[in-house]
Amino acid sequence: MKMSTLPVRGTKDYLPKEVEVRDYLRTKIENTYKKFGFNKINTPAMEDIERLNKSDGGENLAMIFKLLKRGQKLDLSSPDLNENDLVDSGLRYDLTMPLSRYYANNRHLLPTPFKALQIDKVFRAERPQKGRLREFYQCDIDIIGDASINAEMELIAATTSALKAIGFSDFTVRIDERRILTDMILAAGFSQEDIASVCISFDKLDKIGLDGVKSELLEKEYAPATVEKFMQILSAADNDALATAEKYCSNPDVIANLQKVLAFSNSISEGNFTTVYDKSLVRGMGYYTGMVFEIVSPKFGSSIAGGGRYDGMIGKFVGESVPAVGFSIGFERISAIFMEENFVPPAKEKLVLAYEDTDNFADVVLKAKSLQAQDKIVIMLKRSKKFGKQLDMLIAEGAKLLINFADGSSKVLS
Repeated sequence: MKMSTLPVRGTKDYLPKEVEVRDYLRTKIENTYKKFGFNKINTPAMEDIERLNKSDGGENLAMIFKLLKRGQKLDLSSPDLNENDLVDSGLRYDLTMPLSRYYANNRHLLPTPFKALQIDKVFRAERPQKGRLREFYQCDIDIIGDASINAEMELIAATTSALKAIGFSDFTVRIDERRILTDMILAAGFSQEDIASVCISFDKLDKIGLDGVKSELLEKEYAPATVEKFMQILSAADNDALATAEKYCSNPDVIANLQKVLAFSNSISEGNFTTVYDKSLVRGMGYYTGMVFEIVSPKFGSSIAGGGRYDGMIGKFVGESVPAVGFSIGFERISAIFMEENFVPPAKEKLVLAYEDTDNFADVVLKAKSLQAQDKIVIMLKRSKKFGKQLDMLIAEGAKLLINFADGSSKVLS
């Protein structure tokens, strides 16, 4: 019986054309971030399970791929085994917690502020569906050690520049402030302990609407009067969001900083994007402590980038407050858009060098190297009974010229 050749459910094989597009996008994004002074780092795909479980990752904590202990540590003979007895590590579900641990472990070797760039795989054990994989790339930039709003503004500048570099325009930067939303929740009569649960429901506003949020909060058995008061605050914000935010925000500096970031982002847009305050923006991660942001594009039904300030996470490792803020591009979503549009990356000229089985292969390689020195991509292909079919596939992959090794003659391919 033959084994299945399909990849594990929720993962994907990428054909050469797809890899070419993905490599192009990754390189353009990475080079843009490097121009802004971000330093590329790498962290392990595996993390200690205790760190993962305590990382305030919201609903992602239920989607951690957990790894069994190895060797003598895994004792299956013990009575009353539970999951904690079997597991000691897991695969990272994002790049933020690993970065926080990385910084805490290496900060004596790093500058302040530290500007980090990570483009790497993350893993989530969620139900696979269109647009959602269990193994996928994230593309993050973070600034650690800068408590000022300059960090938020620089991340917005770098991320919008990266999107422009790959051809995106006419997108919208949405910005909110977790502390404003918290004040609105408390003003409605919810307790401090209710905030996380209310945020989870409110985060669904785009999908279920205000009535849906109200119904969900009532299903959670919050007091009807409190829920109704919250609805009134949100309805008022529909008419003048910033004025409502200013009315309920307990810290004038929070409003002032939000207004500065909004003005900054619009001032650097050069007509490529717009920036708005969006009271409905929550972001699902529990570790956000201040400003949060997302970028939405008419080319895709949901956000293509997002992030925010998370001043509390690194402190869990070092025992002191360390300011941090990050922005992540949804690499898989952007790649899917480019593939759907049949995007072909600009590339070097690709040609086929055809040779016979009787030719000296060393001479064929030397000829290929001379062509490569002219900045060409050279595919050496031996003539055979399937030569025509092989050539057709290479043409489909972008080969433009056929050169015969024997006599040096050439033919344009179409």
